[in-house]
Amino acid sequence: MPPKAAKSKDAPAERPILGRFSSHLKIGIVGLPNVGKSTLFNTLTKLSIPAENFPFCTIEPNEARVNVPDERFEWLCQLFKPKSEVSAFLEIHDIAGLVRGAHEGQGLGNNFLSHIRAVDGIFHVLRAFEDPDIIHVDDTVDPVRDLEVITQELRLKDIEFMERKVEDLEKSMKRSNDKQLKIELECCEKVKAWLQEGKDVRLGDWKASDIEILNSLQLLTAKPVVYLVNMNEKDYQRKKNKFLPKIHAWVQEHGGEPIIPFSCVLEKTLADMPEDEAAKYCEENKLQSALPKIIKTGFAAINLIYFFTAGPDEVKCWQIRRQSKAPQAAGAIHTDFERGCGNPAKKTCIEQLVQSLTQGRMEVYKLSQSEVSSNG
Repeated sequence: MPPKAAKSKDAPAERPILGRFSSHLKIGIVGLPNVGKSTLFNTLTKLSIPAENFPFCTIEPNEARVNVPDERFEWLCQLFKPKSEVSAFLEIHDIAGLVRGAHEGQGLGNNFLSHIRAVDGIFHVLRAFEDPDIIHVDDTVDPVRDLEVITQELRLKDIEFMERKVEDLEKSMKRSNDKQLKIELECCEKVKAWLQEGKDVRLGDWKASDIEILNSLQLLTAKPVVYLVNMNEKDYQRKKNKFLPKIHAWVQEHGGEPIIPFSCVLEKTLADMPEDEAAKYCEENKLQSALPKIIKTGFAAINLIYFFTAGPDEVKCWQIRRQSKAPQAAGAIHTDFERGCGNPAKKTCIEQLVQSLTQGRMEVYKLSQSEVSSNG
């Protein structure tokens, strides 16, 4: 067994992550009506989801899983030519458009906000194109104003939630001297004050004990965001758009999260073409689809990672949440791996897998068929 790597005394401890500790996480497509949410969803999933030109076309959130593109996975499949191929996937929910006043129930707002609460991250789609044939809910195109509307609605809903939470905790404290209630109340009051200052929860510098409480609340503004800027094909091709500098400036002032320009029109065109024709079209026009980047960025944003097992029977990506410990990662394959096992053959298999994972590499670990079978 190789010697254990010495821990660096100067390496800062990794901060706990906001959000659910699970490998089954999902991301929601959010934005005002008619900004391109459902069209993006259609091109991502090639499912027939209505995307007509009027607000509130999408009533229930549509759900789909899309494969995460990875050249390493493709290489392994070509190498082993397995009977089964299981890639990593991103679960995406198409959520109907929010409008100003959603936190008070405007535009079926409360229903839609509950759909956002159910996801673990947000694709925030912004309209950065002008088209008189496509109605904008506020009559004019202004992506920064749209950003303010959506973020304010999410924040106001969180404030409303936190006010009720603080009130409930204060009532509970009158009936009990539980120290944990006091800790929770102090945290919630701090979070409420932060929100009332116009700041999103995910941008706060929270202690580990605060994050433990926050993760039980699933606040809307605690969710990571990826900003998707929908522009016309011409602007996307020339990589210029009059709205982009203002969007970039706003995002940098509000957390600096990823911004990905794309074109719904182009993506729909490519999705409707045969693969060879789409490749030729991109080559002739010096374009490329933004969908792979959108999928990979969304997957990383909700703190998912994966590792591989490979062999002639199966090449598979095993999804785990970032900051999972090696035994938990091994447990994704089989619960016996996480609990440990007295069987020497199984123990050797487990030790090898855990050692591979703890070395901090996206390393391929190959299980033989006998090892897989013996572990169920």
